[in-house]
Amino acid sequence: LAAYSAASAGIIAFTKALSREVNDTDIRVNCVAPGPIDTDLIRRLGNQVVSDMIGASPLKRLGAVDEVAALVLWLCSDAVSFNTGAVFDMSGGRARY
Repeated sequence: LAAYSAASAGIIAFTKALSREVNDTDIRVNCVAPGPIDTDLIRRLGNQVVSDMIGASPLKRLGAVDEVAALVLWLCSDAVSFNTGAVFDMSGGRARY
């Protein structure tokens, strides 16, 4: 868990630093921090693990791949021209930071 947490924090710090390095260009740098998303990888963890993930979620479900895709599509659009260095949480309310 410590290594995973450190790697995740590194991605967030990298996103924020890189966004500042390219802020004088048309490049915007943001990241998506997904929680449990309903994928084969998550389902292979077993029914009990998945049930525990759902139970820990304030929304009481896994996220959908389409929901993540919709956010990423929006992040790639001109609608996000003023967003840079942001972390978009897709944890269904699970994040505790």
